[in-house]
Amino acid sequence: MATSPSPTTSPPRDTTPPRPPRPSAPGERDRPDGRGRTGLDATGRDLVGNPDVVVRDVEVTSDGWHVLRRTTFDVRGRDGTWSTQQRETYDRGNGATILLVDPARDTVLLTRQFRFPAYVNDHPDGMLVEAAAGLLDEDDPETAIRREASEELGVEVGELTHVLDAYMSPGSVTERVHFYAAEYSPVDRTSAGGGVADEGEEIEVLELPFAEALAMVDDGGIVDGKTIMLLQWAALRRLTTGGLR
Repeated sequence: MATSPSPTTSPPRDTTPPRPPRPSAPGERDRPDGRGRTGLDATGRDLVGNPDVVVRDVEVTSDGWHVLRRTTFDVRGRDGTWSTQQRETYDRGNGATILLVDPARDTVLLTRQFRFPAYVNDHPDGMLVEAAAGLLDEDDPETAIRREASEELGVEVGELTHVLDAYMSPGSVTERVHFYAAEYSPVDRTSAGGGVADEGEEIEVLELPFAEALAMVDDGGIVDGKTIMLLQWAALRRLTTGGLR
């Protein structure tokens, strides 16, 4: 009587990363860049949240105003095999943005300023209409966005509504942006705004009817991602709650 052949068993897959992480070279982390920062190559080396990713090396390829890094890491695919990949990340810190709405007059406060990256990538003049925003620097998100609203819009912000947090370009930029909304009235406009002149900012303050600002999303007058997200969030919130909260 013929017997069926015994089933073959595949050998277990190797779940060990091919190579251990490379430590920083002696003194590499302590060598300051042009702005006096140290430890720029340390970012990402201690990540342990994803067992399928092991960082092997971090190189700083540019350390101008912000930091460009090339990271080499081992990643385990769904079939269990490991491969080595490299990614470049642009680290400009995290930021915050805010939409200010006057419910009594149904207006919003926005900014208009020159953005060279948009200008060099087909925007006709680089003058973008945006919600007020800025980097956190050393502040927490709420403190930072109050600072930016004062500097750019001339508004002392009262109660804040936290909308969401989002990675705006996760394929290459590390920045996480904290989104806020708040109500304002004419009495809250305590200065002209316009940005910080010493930082090269020349910002025009725009007060627009909410409906007009929303229409500018449709007709291409507003092409900034964070501003589109905040305006559409506000429009949806009006449908569900009648206000910002």
